[in-house]
Amino acid sequence: MNAPIIDPLQGDFPEVVEEYLDHGITKCIAFNRRGTLLAAGCSDGSCVIWDFETRVIAKELKDEDCLAAITSICWSRYGHRILVSGADKSLTLWDVVKGEKIARTILQQTPLQARLHPGSTTPSICLVCPLSSAPMIVDLDTTSTTVLPVSLSETTDGLPPPLRNKVSDGSAPFTPTAACFNKYGDLVYVGNSKGEILIIDHSTIQIRGIVQVPGNSVIKNIVFSRNGQYLLTNSNDRTIRIYENLLPFKDGLKVLDESNSDSDDLDRAEKLKAIGSKCLALFREFQDSITRVHWKAPCFSGDGEWVIGGSASKGEHKIYIWDRAGHLVKILEGPKEALIDLAWHPVHPIVVSVSLVGLVYIWAKDYTENWSAFAPDFKELEENEEYVEREDEFDLMPETEKAKESGVNEDDEIDIMTVEKNSAFSDSDMSQEEICFLPADPIPDVLGSTSKLADSNQSGSPLSDEPRHNGQAVNHSSSPLEGMDNSAAEDTGGTRLQRRRKPSSKVLESQVEKAKKPSQRIKLSGALLQGSII
Repeated sequence: MNAPIIDPLQGDFPEVVEEYLDHGITKCIAFNRRGTLLAAGCSDGSCVIWDFETRVIAKELKDEDCLAAITSICWSRYGHRILVSGADKSLTLWDVVKGEKIARTILQQTPLQARLHPGSTTPSICLVCPLSSAPMIVDLDTTSTTVLPVSLSETTDGLPPPLRNKVSDGSAPFTPTAACFNKYGDLVYVGNSKGEILIIDHSTIQIRGIVQVPGNSVIKNIVFSRNGQYLLTNSNDRTIRIYENLLPFKDGLKVLDESNSDSDDLDRAEKLKAIGSKCLALFREFQDSITRVHWKAPCFSGDGEWVIGGSASKGEHKIYIWDRAGHLVKILEGPKEALIDLAWHPVHPIVVSVSLVGLVYIWAKDYTENWSAFAPDFKELEENEEYVEREDEFDLMPETEKAKESGVNEDDEIDIMTVEKNSAFSDSDMSQEEICFLPADPIPDVLGSTSKLADSNQSGSPLSDEPRHNGQAVNHSSSPLEGMDNSAAEDTGGTRLQRRRKPSSKVLESQVEKAKKPSQRIKLSGALLQGSII
């Protein structure tokens, strides 16, 4: 789409389903940092990487040891690695280019979500949110796990809890807890069942601040915007809240240390809440006050200007879009299939959603071209009008034509190698080579397709087409003439045509007698030729 002819007054958010991707039963999705690759976790334990520009499969990662459904997918910062968590309690770290496993470990609980450390180019440390235990830091190199505290009562005298490799014994029901890294991974933000956001230094496993969420309900999701400026929480009270991050993106621990020294006179709980008020400030609240629906997989847009949330109601595929000011701008309604995952493209106004049946829907904007942007005197007509030309409209004016000549030097070399810096990725380390595209793996033909085709020719109808690989259809006609008849049948809307029979001897004799007249000779030759061909 040409940018100059797009109406700038249109909202920069998706509106319609542009396309859908179908490969197995998809459970979760994740874009790489540039949005050129889309990873999808399937129910059979495989991970499919789509080239999002061409919408073809670039690579498929399949672990023979994992046959359970994939619960989450996470890209490393520069796209070299992918972390996959499975319902069989496994964590697998993949090399994307080579398609090889780097590390694999088995946890004691099923991981619902796993995120790689965002501050490392080749991360091996990840944050895991299990089904029935507290969030933990897992080192994939050493397979060691460190459980993070989920409440202030788990720490004593301001000291961090001992490093543990065991999770809760499951004697009491445990509500799944949400957690995420901040932009550079030096802090972990944990949302617990008491409606609190704990700010934890994961290197020392110490709580550095507490923020109380209004309503005191269970926090189901917690996620940062791409630029690290805003934090989103999804609570069990059916409300999405946006907090503004008051800490600097880098060296936030130093600010927390200074705040800790300023509030030594208070007890520990009050001191941590005072520090938390200096870390996060409530910015906006989003909810549907009429239907009071629960929200599924909320997230920010790539630039942080929009907030989306999927309806958790069964049997409906609805996506709500708000601007950051709190106004509901669009409700996207899809097929009658429940929504299980959402992702916004990092650069473009595109939303990708996953339905319960495993289809990946791509929502894009329905652009309206504004041709008047080419010239201020350009007028768009709603209907045809008679145009009356001026007398001198097409007269040649040599002096005027010379004045309009371009001042561009045609001898200057054009630089086609330098890539312009994108403001969305201004913090990129250009010394690190980033993976944006992968060579597509061609799908080989199935062995024995020739014999299957021969069998179908014997038993199938001449007009029947069966699908083959890549959506192609194979025509089962046994002769070129039958193929011609098939194409004619398709042109007439699928009506079956009768094959022409060879004329009988009596018909030919009558035609010969009629052809004795000179005017009938051409018809005779045509009939004989037709009979010989048929």
